Amino acid sequence: MAKSSQEVSRFDAKSTIRDEEASSTSAILGKKPLTFPENPGAPKESKARVISIVNQKGGVGKTTTTINLGAALAELGRRVLLIDFDSQASMTSGLGISKPAIDEQHGSIWHLLNDLNEDVRGTILKSSVPGLDFIRGHYDLAGADSRFASEIAKELMLRKILAPILTSYDDILIDCSPSLGTLTVNALTASDGVIIPMECEFFAVLGLQLVTTTIEKIKAAINPHLEVYGILATMFERKTAHSKDVLELISGQFPDLLLDTVIARTVRFSESTVKGQPITTFASSSAGANSYRRLARELIVRGGAN
Repeated sequence: MAKSSQEVSRFDAKSTIRDEEASSTSAILGKKPLTFPENPGAPKESKARVISIVNQKGGVGKTTTTINLGAALAELGRRVLLIDFDSQASMTSGLGISKPAIDEQHGSIWHLLNDLNEDVRGTILKSSVPGLDFIRGHYDLAGADSRFASEIAKELMLRKILAPILTSYDDILIDCSPSLGTLTVNALTASDGVIIPMECEFFAVLGLQLVTTTIEKIKAAINPHLEVYGILATMFERKTAHSKDVLELISGQFPDLLLDTVIARTVRFSESTVKGQPITTFASSSAGANSYRRLARELIVRGGAN
């Protein structure tokens, strides 16, 4: 027997959102369209804006966002540095570094944390994208909580590491681990702002309050200038109504924080990771690449990037 309309799950319901509409919250929710200048202009500050990409939940697009937002900012003429602050080192491999190279401690962010007198400039690597540099991660970052448990002012380590190069870049993006431990506290302490990627899935919304509460604690206790630059809806699924429902829920709870740019789910992101390239070079004309270019322009317009 066919199901009645009341018995059809919202998870099975079909969306009427067209592909070209899936790049912005305003279009998906039927609001007034927003546009951002194709050329936002030259960076306004001589000191880098440091941005942490944070969520305690894994698999929400933190690494994808760090790499591709960084590449999109570099396309706009920004000098960008990425930092792999996750023990999985996914960002490092996503930029074409092989596993044997990741195994080497020297030259990694883990090496810098363990020797604060080491010159950070000697660890910076060039990516395949002009203007986009990075510092690779290391698997031993997984032991940071126990390694630095007794360290004095342990939350200030990354801030000290970055201090000598703040005038060498316009934007520094930190790919944080899926936890709210020592590494994430370090990243938030060193940052001017935060982007929170959030999968368009109901249970992901439930953990959002924990992230924002942690950010407020860091702001109150250590870093009073820390701001949330925005919540980024990721893995938006065009084919079901559930993603739209989640977007409406986030918009209702965090109307001032939800970014207008939406990152829709596409196999192109996985393909570009395998190739060790940002999607902006691997599939330059794809919807995913253009979404991150739009995000870069939105971030600049909103004051979250130089």
